Amino acid sequence: MPIKKGDKVKVDYEGKLEDGTVFDSSEKHEKKLEFEVGAGQVIKGFENAVVGMEKGQMKEIKIPKAEAYGDVNPQLIKKILRDQLPKEQEPKVGMVLVIKTPEGQQIPAKITEVNEKEVSVDLNHPLAGKDLTFKITVLEVN
Repeated sequence: MPIKKGDKVKVDYEGKLEDGTVFDSSEKHEKKLEFEVGAGQVIKGFENAVVGMEKGQMKEIKIPKAEAYGDVNPQLIKKILRDQLPKEQEPKVGMVLVIKTPEGQQIPAKITEVNEKEVSVDLNHPLAGKDLTFKITVLEVN
């Protein structure tokens, strides 16, 4: 039976960037990815890719950035005064900070620039602005 919205699926996957770099895989996490199709638990392009697949089927798909993590949003690049950062560690470009929102959600923020007074951080998802390729194998459908 082809997969449809509302089905719960378990898949093996491998995600690559355009240059072939593997950025994520179920093997890396040592567990299969389980989600409900149509519930918005995974990126739109990945979810759309499994619709119509069947148990045991494997396919490789390209997901454009619009159906992945979107474009880089320049409004999500913020400046923070250095004295607002923890004092234990010297901020460096490339370092990732975890910023807590007023709602308690934790967001990774990559440091993109450091000067004497402030630090620039990028709150965009690390895969924003990138087209992705996934190899997906359907293991179970419920």
